[in-house]
Amino acid sequence: MENIIDKNKKDRRNFIANSLKTAGAIALTKIPAQKMITGLDRYKTDYTIQEVIDIILKEIPGAPLKQTVDTIKSGDANNKVTSIVSTMFATIDTIKATAKLGANFIIAHEPTFYNHEDDTNYVPNNSIVKQKQALLKEHNITVWRFHDYWHMHQPDGIGYGVLKKAGWLKYVEKEKAIVNIPAIRFQELIDHLKKALGISSLRVIGNANQLCKKIAILPGAAGGQLQISIVEKEKPDVLIVGEVHEWETGEYIRDSQELGNNTSLIILGHAQSEEPGMEYLAEWLQPKIPGVKITHIPSGNPFRWV
Repeated sequence: MENIIDKNKKDRRNFIANSLKTAGAIALTKIPAQKMITGLDRYKTDYTIQEVIDIILKEIPGAPLKQTVDTIKSGDANNKVTSIVSTMFATIDTIKATAKLGANFIIAHEPTFYNHEDDTNYVPNNSIVKQKQALLKEHNITVWRFHDYWHMHQPDGIGYGVLKKAGWLKYVEKEKAIVNIPAIRFQELIDHLKKALGISSLRVIGNANQLCKKIAILPGAAGGQLQISIVEKEKPDVLIVGEVHEWETGEYIRDSQELGNNTSLIILGHAQSEEPGMEYLAEWLQPKIPGVKITHIPSGNPFRWV
């Protein structure tokens, strides 16, 4: 999963080398390194939104797709980018914060209008949809969803982001949603995830003193069939997910433990489990458009414990 870092470094070196060749006879020994980088015309700042999208899609195997939810949800792809915000959900607060930054392009991982297809007639005459559309129009903000493509990236951008933030990249089994970490008690694992991912409370099933080493991690809403299948196949000590159907995975884990099996469950919350992947997007995209400011704004958890 580390290959993307090496690729970004290689792309950066190749870009500089090609720019130098085009510029003509520049004497490297006579130009300070910082001046050499910033003096070249590589800090393009007049991208359109569509140009940024095209730059992203060049990095995605199999793109563009004929059918995808990754479409413009609001605004105009021909607008010039002022600056960019990455986030999980384009919430009302996120839109207001974007406007305050002077940004006009939100890249969101999840739907803007409360259903997978962002069908604004999903519930006809939805007053909240209309108010949200008006707010986006008022601030001339374009929203593009980046869901299918980010998961198609090699490695999966969301999975990579959460593993990176948890400090587990070095423990990943190749091409699997499995990490083998140094043995740790279940409660210690919970405490680590709360601190690393910035989550105040977690929902769990398991014994606080259970030793955990093999971890299966499926951020977001992978669905009960996949969640249960990975437990059946891999027999992990812990399954970590974004969210569950309580009547599927939750009941499966409960019955499993009552039958003497050891797999425990940690539910991070959908937004909290995938937000690190959108935070990583800002880091990943910035070198590709260095003249445009990219800010990550967490959309946060809509729920609280009472």
